[in-house]
Amino acid sequence: MNKPFRPHTLAATIALLLATAPGCTLLGPDYITQNPAQLPSEWQQEDSEQSYQQTQQWWQQFDDDTLNRLVGLAHQQNLSLESAGLNIVQARAALGFSDALQYPQRQALSGNGAYGYQNKTDYTSVNLGLDMGWEIDIWGKYARGIESAEANLYANMASYDQVMITITAEVVRNYINYRTYQERVLLSQQNIKIQQRITEITQVQFDSGDVSELDVQQAKTQLYATLSTLPALEIAQIKARNALAALLAMLPEQVDALLQQGHEPLNLQQRMAATNNANIKALDDYDARSIIPSVEEMSTQIDANLLSRRPDIQIAQMQAKAQSARIGATEAELYPSFSLFGSLGVSQVVPDGGSYSLSEAVYANIGPAFNWNIFQYGRIKNQVRVQDALFQASLTHYNQTVLDAVVEVDNAVEAYQRLNQQLQYNRASVEASVRAFNISMRQYENGLVSYQRLLSTVEKMTRNEDNYAQIKGNIAGQVVQLYKALGGGWQLENGQPLLNDDTVEQMNKRTDWGDMLTQPIDRQHYDQELKQRQADREIKRGDANDA
Repeated sequence: MNKPFRPHTLAATIALLLATAPGCTLLGPDYITQNPAQLPSEWQQEDSEQSYQQTQQWWQQFDDDTLNRLVGLAHQQNLSLESAGLNIVQARAALGFSDALQYPQRQALSGNGAYGYQNKTDYTSVNLGLDMGWEIDIWGKYARGIESAEANLYANMASYDQVMITITAEVVRNYINYRTYQERVLLSQQNIKIQQRITEITQVQFDSGDVSELDVQQAKTQLYATLSTLPALEIAQIKARNALAALLAMLPEQVDALLQQGHEPLNLQQRMAATNNANIKALDDYDARSIIPSVEEMSTQIDANLLSRRPDIQIAQMQAKAQSARIGATEAELYPSFSLFGSLGVSQVVPDGGSYSLSEAVYANIGPAFNWNIFQYGRIKNQVRVQDALFQASLTHYNQTVLDAVVEVDNAVEAYQRLNQQLQYNRASVEASVRAFNISMRQYENGLVSYQRLLSTVEKMTRNEDNYAQIKGNIAGQVVQLYKALGGGWQLENGQPLLNDDTVEQMNKRTDWGDMLTQPIDRQHYDQELKQRQADREIKRGDANDA
């Protein structure tokens, strides 16, 4: 005869098993935060607030309202940045899944009803049951999984930072390229006007018999050669405009409207002292009207502590931490796993027309279970070795990332300093070539020098002015490269939404996301949460050791 079901007995048994369950022992290594290797001795170690603030919105040093507007739009609209935000949302969901594994992993409510016929007898059956199973995390398999998921979330947050830095730098770089090509186009157009005037003068002199036809053909050759360079510069300018359009997720004509705001084309006539004799003003006038972005003065003294904040270094750090946790999770497979299982339900078969008896239908089972992967022939041990090798590789990758960052910063600093020196030399060259052109132009009109002499000064002036514009653009580009190397600009995302409203609305229509889609990146909140999780693990580990 079956013993009657006693709910209090079941509850007492569950409480006893939970009370006697062994504590959690974390297998595998505990990750130790890595510090950058030795840094250049000339770098400071002050972690000053000034250097931090300077890198936060570094592009504002160009003092260009159009550029500031473009950067702001990129932060709001860039599609790659939104994709990085979606990666954070995925990582949040994955962490939530790992957290849930601390609780009973199997909880299933099932039921069925059936009509049957056998041996000329009709019968009906009813089954309704609740099955539960909980693998106790004795060896820390699930705890290590949570650590890995936490590190993965932080790695995705750092990846978001990295995308923001890259997007910001690309917007500024392409804007600088656009303005540089725009200025080179304007300079080329100015030189075309000058050479057209020279060709006209030469034609008049040829018609009067003062010069040979050779001078006329040489003037035309120089004019057409300069005209032929103009389309290539215009194509490069269009490409820079289109690159900005892609970064801002806008159409090219929409970007055109933004680029025209606050910028008037160079007044070529003002730069020319007189159209009649094509006399050129000094370089100071050219610099005053230049549209290439520039910074007044930039310090090249590097705060070494900024380097550790670079997102790619943070990514490497978090990837190593996640991989370290996987060693312990895999090592747990070497040991037996202990579980509590239980089932509660009703199950009864009665003849057709019979009545059900609840007291006879109720059943309950509860008890411990274990599972041990024995005779694995080294498979699990080799899996542990694989994870350990991957962890060591992640540490090597971290060290290499630090070294690469040092090289990038040093390259940018050295290039910025050398390009400024080059600009000074080129400036002197431009001033000399402009003066030489003005002198030779007057002398040629008076018949004192040959056309070949004038042609030489025109070529040198044209080339030197174009080089001057290119060097100015390269210096601005090195400012971009330096702040990108320092990881400047990622701080803006703190507290900002990850996704735009339209994306949030679309995703919420498909799936219940709770507040995951609207949670901003709040580093202080996540840092505090991480510290609390770590403290909780330490407490559990201490309790297990005491036991």
